[in-house]
Amino acid sequence: MSMGRFLFKRSLQGVFVVWGVVTAVFALRYVTPGNPITFVAPLDASQQLRQQIARELGLTRPFYVQYFDYLWGLVHFDMGYSYIRGVEASGLIFARLPATVELAVAASVVAVVLSIPLGVISATRRHEPADYAATGFSLVGISTPNFWLGIMLVLVLAVQFGLFPTSRRGIGLAPAVAMLVTEFEISGLVNWLAHITLPAITLGTYFTALITRLTRSGMLDELGKPYVRASRAKGLPETLVRYKHALRNTLIPVITVLGLQLGTLIGGAVITEAVFAWPGLGTLLIGAINARDWPLIQGSLIVIGVGFVLINILVDALYAYINPQVVH
Repeated sequence: MSMGRFLFKRSLQGVFVVWGVVTAVFALRYVTPGNPITFVAPLDASQQLRQQIARELGLTRPFYVQYFDYLWGLVHFDMGYSYIRGVEASGLIFARLPATVELAVAASVVAVVLSIPLGVISATRRHEPADYAATGFSLVGISTPNFWLGIMLVLVLAVQFGLFPTSRRGIGLAPAVAMLVTEFEISGLVNWLAHITLPAITLGTYFTALITRLTRSGMLDELGKPYVRASRAKGLPETLVRYKHALRNTLIPVITVLGLQLGTLIGGAVITEAVFAWPGLGTLLIGAINARDWPLIQGSLIVIGVGFVLINILVDALYAYINPQVVH
């Protein structure tokens, strides 16, 4: 099977997964307790006004008609109208999405940059102080709650020493890069880095520890295989044996886990966003759930589901590139 056919097959499967997510999310509206009309209508609204609101929301039409109308709207990037906030749901969701994606990608970069070298060092220096330090760090990272770590970083690095801002998102990455390219002004990029550093460390610490342990165990397994011993017997440099052969095979499960965790970061950064007042999709979703704002709830969940699918397709492509045998 060629790479193009392999990716087409994965993309087709992704389309069916997205359709399943859309169907499940749409059905949640009818099985979840609570009436959205109650949150839209005034407290003293008459029954006639409630019926009028129900007609405007399309709740009086048959279920299948609402379902197909919603699918048709999604095809045209219309996720409905948020009567509680008074805006189009899609506009608000896509306005918040870049902040969450930036935070998730930054946390993943922190995890990859720290975890893979730590895992390799830990595996190649087994039972040495470097190994104990790396395994100890991974244990602490997995055990530390995100919200506590975020608060401690704010209190120590932001409040006590004043090295970073305490919260908020000063500027987006795209405007910061645009300032750098068009005006040769680096202040925007510095501002972005200053605001995202603490949230990225907070969100990425757990995944740094997880990938460190995974890299260490994978390297130990690969270094004990016959092909590594044969490479050493042929006189290949130890650096080449470790990083070109052993680490390359170790990265296959690491990439899979990293892709899945990146999807989790996009949908699960709620606590970190709340601690740092980060205007992302997680806090928007929590607010929509509390207000029973169904257009926002449905749209946010669908965007998160699509993100999972796209990331998994990308992971499959990287997996096939590293190990071409998976396409056959």
